[in-house]
Amino acid sequence: MLTIGLTGGIGSGKSTVAKILAGLGAPSFDADKVGHEIYLPGTPAYHDVIAAFGQGIVAPDGTIDRKKLGPIVFADPAQLKRLEAIVHPRMFERMRQMVAEMRARGVTAPIVIEAAILIEAHWQPLFDEIWLVVAPREKVVQRVEAERGLKPEQTEARIKAQLSDEERRKHATIVIDNSGTLEELRAKVEKLWDELLVRNRK
Repeated sequence: MLTIGLTGGIGSGKSTVAKILAGLGAPSFDADKVGHEIYLPGTPAYHDVIAAFGQGIVAPDGTIDRKKLGPIVFADPAQLKRLEAIVHPRMFERMRQMVAEMRARGVTAPIVIEAAILIEAHWQPLFDEIWLVVAPREKVVQRVEAERGLKPEQTEARIKAQLSDEERRKHATIVIDNSGTLEELRAKVEKLWDELLVRNRK
């Protein structure tokens, strides 16, 4: 019973691939959402994040205000590392627990976890295979502008801040080239899913 880590840079189309896989019947979840739950009030990470960054990041309703936390950690690499040291190991444990719970409920299909920072966070041990979605830089810039309204220079800055696709490829089991149309991508993903189901039965 295989667990697949799905990763890729901004605008690569990994969320589209995740949607296609979910439509084909893949039980799946997004690591981002797990990350948001990790420091909800009452969790151990909640207290650790406040201890690290101060009461100023707490919203009136008691939750951690990501709009206040964001500028602190993104302005200073050392602060970002500090946050990641608190959150990433707990996310890993929570995702491992979620996979175990799904298996305990009788899920035998390959489980897909979409995780943009899979490699940076060293979550590879959680997965049997890592699927990487890549796209040409000009496509990425166009896509992000159309979907998120970011200017090309903003997208370029985000791409530079991320791990390169060359580095990601070193960790990937399968690389999905998303340089074509949505139909072409769907056809590729459907073929990969069929092949995965065969491996999953072995």
